Amino acid sequence: MRVIVPMAGRGTRLRPHTLTTPKPLLHVAGKPIVQRLVEDIAAIYQGDIEEIAYIIGDFGKEAEQNLISVAEALGAKGTIYYQYEALGTAHAIQQAKDSLKGEVIIAFADTLFTADFSLDRSKDGVIWVKKVEDPKAYGVVTLDESGVINALVEKPQEFVSDLAIIGIYYLKDGENLASEIQYLLDNNIREKGEYQLTNALDNMKNKGLKFVPGEVNEWMDCGNKNMVLDTTEKVLGFESKKGIKLVDDSVSLVNSVIIPPCFIGKNVTLINSVIGPNVSLGDGCVVENSVIRNTSAREKTVIKNAVLHQAMMGTHVVYTGKSESPDLGDYSKF
Repeated sequence: MRVIVPMAGRGTRLRPHTLTTPKPLLHVAGKPIVQRLVEDIAAIYQGDIEEIAYIIGDFGKEAEQNLISVAEALGAKGTIYYQYEALGTAHAIQQAKDSLKGEVIIAFADTLFTADFSLDRSKDGVIWVKKVEDPKAYGVVTLDESGVINALVEKPQEFVSDLAIIGIYYLKDGENLASEIQYLLDNNIREKGEYQLTNALDNMKNKGLKFVPGEVNEWMDCGNKNMVLDTTEKVLGFESKKGIKLVDDSVSLVNSVIIPPCFIGKNVTLINSVIGPNVSLGDGCVVENSVIRNTSAREKTVIKNAVLHQAMMGTHVVYTGKSESPDLGDYSKF
């Protein structure tokens, strides 16, 4: 089985962080979003993953190598494809057409999820969904009496269903999908100005393939700062309940308290501070004379004389003497 991860979007809602780091490589509780995503997929699939194919923009060689390393850690080959024009979800996936072979899972790297079921590989396809209060901003599915998907509707302005498509799909025949997407491209069939994956899937359904929903327990978006912090809080809660070790043994704790759940990376120094709950500190951070909660800071950030809540900081940030909720990119000084 192959996993296809479209992730070429600019992540403009997460600037300034995405000015230096592609959104799927931003960290949630110490791990890149995309790493958590493919690890969750591997757990649900419960089989060997042959390849993880990433569709990216111009991320740079270091980011590409990081992505390949994520794949290799799961025993899979890592492959890089490029999408240089934002022409829609179907167009993005078609950039990886050489990897659309046999069983595939397509997972857009915008979201994380939790689920407690195994993948039913006997189906033609599975489309993961989650009930939402306001479906107007999402693609949704409707079901027939037997629970099979009978329609896919892109961002309906009139209510047709509250089962939102979360951006993860299983297909038994990747070549079939590639053929349907190519038909859209060849005939310039667009919706809302873009080539949509839902149109390709709808064509496949109309030709007799049966898709079923896979409903997740929790759907966590990482679209903006507050969403990332909310997702971090949920992930820390899940991992704490599972007994996963979140605080590294190398942490230097001087007259300080950690209120769980928190992720504290390697060689972090905490002096005269209260940390937590729901704090994530990357490797090499230093926090002194501060109180921090619901905050994420990446590697080698220094925080002194501060009271922080709902803050998000990149790498090598220096932040001193404030009581705010800052949103600071890499190498900021404040």
